[in-house]
Amino acid sequence: MSTKVLVKLAVSLALSSTLVAQASAQETIRIGGLATLDGPFAVLGQEAFRAMELAFEEAGNEVAGKKIVWVRESSDGRPDVALTKARKLIEQDKVDILIGPVSGGEGLAVKEYAKSVPGHTFVNGFSAAQETTLVSPADNFFRFSTDGAQWQAGLGNYVYDDKGYRKVAVVSGDYSFGYTQVLGFMNEFCAKGGKVPEKVWVPNGTKDFSSAIARIPEDVDAVYVMLGGADAVNFLSQYYQTGTDTPLIAGSNTVEQTVLSTKGPFTRYLEGIPSAHMVADGLDDPAYKAYVETYKKRFPDGLSAPSAPYYGYYVATKAVLTALNEVDGDLSDGQKKFQQALAKVKLDTAFGPVELDENRQAIANIYVTEVARNEDGKLYNKMVRKIEAVDQVLGQNRAEFVARGVPSRDYPACP
Repeated sequence: MSTKVLVKLAVSLALSSTLVAQASAQETIRIGGLATLDGPFAVLGQEAFRAMELAFEEAGNEVAGKKIVWVRESSDGRPDVALTKARKLIEQDKVDILIGPVSGGEGLAVKEYAKSVPGHTFVNGFSAAQETTLVSPADNFFRFSTDGAQWQAGLGNYVYDDKGYRKVAVVSGDYSFGYTQVLGFMNEFCAKGGKVPEKVWVPNGTKDFSSAIARIPEDVDAVYVMLGGADAVNFLSQYYQTGTDTPLIAGSNTVEQTVLSTKGPFTRYLEGIPSAHMVADGLDDPAYKAYVETYKKRFPDGLSAPSAPYYGYYVATKAVLTALNEVDGDLSDGQKKFQQALAKVKLDTAFGPVELDENRQAIANIYVTEVARNEDGKLYNKMVRKIEAVDQVLGQNRAEFVARGVPSRDYPACP
């Protein structure tokens, strides 16, 4: 065989391989899932992947006639680990779209990375630090769940007006999401005239909360606690072991279903604790009842009710699938058409309508709740008030809200 023929054959084979690869790529949509399966938030990550799994199954594991290839990676709640795993999913696993992460600091790290790869799309899972989308947002980062400050809408007013609390101490995780939740609570409580004389910040993964509990002033009406996962369980167990009778106010994750479903003697003290979140249990609504029934049928070994991280990842995945169908799975031209469609997605969910603002941040309902016990003895968060269509600036002037700065240990402050 001549050299010329061999060259032509090699070129033909190379071209054929390229066309096959392109055809294969066009026939699939690669979606990455990033969630915490290690560390204090591991149970949240388990719920996250349950949500994605069900959303894909409901779509027949296809979208716009293309097979969904789901690639999963686990983080541990630390921003540096989440960043490493996000890079792996995008650069090595070649996913087109990434859904995640779980924790606030992780979300900030992934948002910044997203800016360096504009041809890929990032959709937040459950991460809820306020500045992720409020400050220097990434054009290719979308959040269909509300942030941690939005989650607290109505809670400050409720405990001031209905519970009569005037002076509240704070115990919170010492990271971006903790600061965001405290801001959301204090925004209303301090505006009413409430006082916060002490803030106690604790690292994620704390096992011994004795020193934090000892710092709580004796003359407060209640203690606002913002901890999640294993941290919440450890704090609540140790708090009630002290024999204290100072009431608690819970941050969103502190009495979330991943905590309420935990077995332990501390659970008998939780009834009546007020909280607020983007979800509530036991709603008397057909869409909610169907949502819960589907979860229980698919995950019989899951929680007594689908959790907030489950809802966050489920809605994120549904939004992605909706936009992909809208553009017939077209991810060409740096995914511009897909991202434009995603920004316009409006969803009717089990907890009401969800749409995005100009920063691609969710506007949605928030529920003020109290822990109650249902007929079979299981704890749940009973809705006592619904705050409709809460935006990221909590109904305030956007420019003024942003100008005050991002939440921190020291901001906000009220005497």
